[in-house]
Amino acid sequence: MNILITGGAGFIGSRTAAALVQRGDRVTIVDNLSPQIHGDAAAQTQVATSLSEHTNFIHGDVRDIDLMKSLARDHDAVLHLAAETGTGQSMYDMVRYSDVNVTGTAALLEAVTASDSKIRKIVVASSRSIYGEGAYRCTSHGLVYPGDRSPIAMDAGNFDPRCPICDQEVAVAPTPETAPLTPASVYAVTKLAQENMVLAVARAHGLSAYGLRYQNVFGAGQSLSNPYTGILSIFSREMVFGRSIEIFEDGLESRDFIHVSDVVRANCAALCADATGIHPINVGTGIGVSVETVTAELARLLDYTGDIRVSGRYRAGDIRHNIANVDLFKTELGMTCDIDFRTGLEEFVTWSRAELMRGVDSDGYARSLAELAEHGLMKGG
Repeated sequence: MNILITGGAGFIGSRTAAALVQRGDRVTIVDNLSPQIHGDAAAQTQVATSLSEHTNFIHGDVRDIDLMKSLARDHDAVLHLAAETGTGQSMYDMVRYSDVNVTGTAALLEAVTASDSKIRKIVVASSRSIYGEGAYRCTSHGLVYPGDRSPIAMDAGNFDPRCPICDQEVAVAPTPETAPLTPASVYAVTKLAQENMVLAVARAHGLSAYGLRYQNVFGAGQSLSNPYTGILSIFSREMVFGRSIEIFEDGLESRDFIHVSDVVRANCAALCADATGIHPINVGTGIGVSVETVTAELARLLDYTGDIRVSGRYRAGDIRHNIANVDLFKTELGMTCDIDFRTGLEEFVTWSRAELMRGVDSDGYARSLAELAEHGLMKGG
């Protein structure tokens, strides 16, 4: 197959491209090489040169509809990864997030549905964030879906959602694809828009489409310079350079961490010629790991003995827990995850420590927190 990957120079895209080429597909990557993700001009050039060795790399923008139309004439499928990512940043940089994520997807879809387009399948990188708080289990009412958490409760240190029916305590449950979609941040709203647009257009035009709802993707190679996403990257940098660690809320908030190699396999499965239909699918492990546990494991592996402080502060737009129901992941894509969190974390730490020690330190994380506070988005504590 001839496969187009938008945003393909990034962490997930570059690895997916390599896997597709290895199985015999021909891959074109379009990426604008955003400095926030890829660094300065020298680093961007290095990325472009590396990708050009096994793909057709184009330094371009998904919002360039003429470029997208020209590429749609020569490709069979598209993996749409191009997006701005960062929950906190999206809450004050709303125009940019909406422009790249929503307008960019619209431009791609106009190209895909042009009369001379050859593309018959679209796989879009969706996000677990579109669920908002997701699923919980109440002893009285079974599976429930709490709304946004109360700022009054969180200011008082009560971070767990309550049953929306009886207001009693609830336990986190794996969130299925049928859950209500109630995004709690601008980023999440734009990711839902991306997925909805792709699936709606696919239905109208008789295309196949997958909305892959990624959980928290991690692994060697993820951006260590982007201070707006990725607790593992952020905390690794802070620990390597000896700075104190602030854990938000009470540290018991959890995430479903999936290794990038398993995400790549899911992308490749969705891009197989015999994978047809229209499907939103969770891409995760179904296992939650608390931020407290993540921090302790990182500290152990990095021999970090500095200050770790649970502050009680919280960021507007964050969710409490994140665990995927992976039934469709198994049945529709035939997937199970090969790499567990601790194995993947050991690999990540070995790589990230080496990268950070030969790189240049950055105060980007501190600046990102200051920006949140400046815009009134850092609460409590």
